[in-house]
Amino acid sequence: MAAIHGTCDERFAGVRDEFARNFAERGEVGASVCVVLDGSTVVDLWGGLADRRAETPWQRDTIGVVWSCTKGAVAVCANALVEQGQLDLDAPVTRYWPEYGQAGKEATTVRHLLDHQAGLPVLRTPIRVGGVYDWDYYVGLLAAEPPWWPPGSRQGYHAPTFGHLVGEVVRRVTGKRIDAFFRDEIAGPLGLDFHLGGLPESEEGRVAPTIKPDPVPRGQMPWKFLSVGLADAGTIQGRMIQNTGRRTGDADSREAHAACLPSSGGLTNGRGLAGLYTPLALDPRSLERFGAPTTRADEDATLLVGMAFARGFMKGCDNRARPEGQRDSLLLPPAAFGHAGMGGSLGFADPAARLAFGYTMNKQGHGVLLNDRGQSLVDAVYRAVGP
Repeated sequence: MAAIHGTCDERFAGVRDEFARNFAERGEVGASVCVVLDGSTVVDLWGGLADRRAETPWQRDTIGVVWSCTKGAVAVCANALVEQGQLDLDAPVTRYWPEYGQAGKEATTVRHLLDHQAGLPVLRTPIRVGGVYDWDYYVGLLAAEPPWWPPGSRQGYHAPTFGHLVGEVVRRVTGKRIDAFFRDEIAGPLGLDFHLGGLPESEEGRVAPTIKPDPVPRGQMPWKFLSVGLADAGTIQGRMIQNTGRRTGDADSREAHAACLPSSGGLTNGRGLAGLYTPLALDPRSLERFGAPTTRADEDATLLVGMAFARGFMKGCDNRARPEGQRDSLLLPPAAFGHAGMGGSLGFADPAARLAFGYTMNKQGHGVLLNDRGQSLVDAVYRAVGP
């Protein structure tokens, strides 16, 4: 049995129980979970091993790569600028980033970027190895790239490109790269242990290395995204798998942690994710801004499952009735919004319940939405909160 540490209000004992079951029954190795209700922390738990090879325990200040939960932090930055009147959702991207107006992208709006409708879910142009770590090089490729579809006509999850697309707009508006803006304007004032880029080398010892998911069990239908991508390198899915600009297996390299990878390279823990969403959970205006999806697709052009977004944040989606291989889901109440990360990490706000949630782990599950470990924790939270 993994040792579990931290605090848990007895009202949320079910969350603690499910957290323990994740280790005992669902293959958890090391993880953290945090729940904030009405501005007070009611769950702050961590346990297991941060580094399985070294048998290093997961500590209170352990952090790890949270993959696409990073996009939620980018969305917080962009929406903060919208609320300050510095960024217009319906303005063309070229108002802020003139070079972007090439190759059929002239009419792309800021809203299209946030809603994954810009038509640049991946790059066709080959990215040189290590190119994703070079900000100017990578955004230059994005500016020159023709879209896969007319901007605004279709939704396709911009898994590797969202952070640079929105991040470059933030940089053009503020003069700060997205990691610096997030540090100075969001993480710093909120006291978050959340790094969008530029992790100091002195902090490397706190990072829990990512553990890849187990192979798909024999006889189980593989995820359709992978099946399509591995069968045809020319598809969106194939380009996403093969044209990354990253070095093989470098998610936890010093180079990756030092770089700004705003789509997938953020480092934090459950406390950091819950802290990111707490102000939005407590702001009654969040229901109007993010309560309803601003885009929805029965089959997202990238992930090939039903998905919905609200100004850069993921909304809940239930794909359990779809064919095998297309059942990835994120089961959240209608008011909730946030972002999941590949392998199962999750952060979200629910302004109707005045609740914020964060869950991170090192051992990934299958898919890019929520697996049974994270979903069990979310379900336990809502059993405690009630209808």
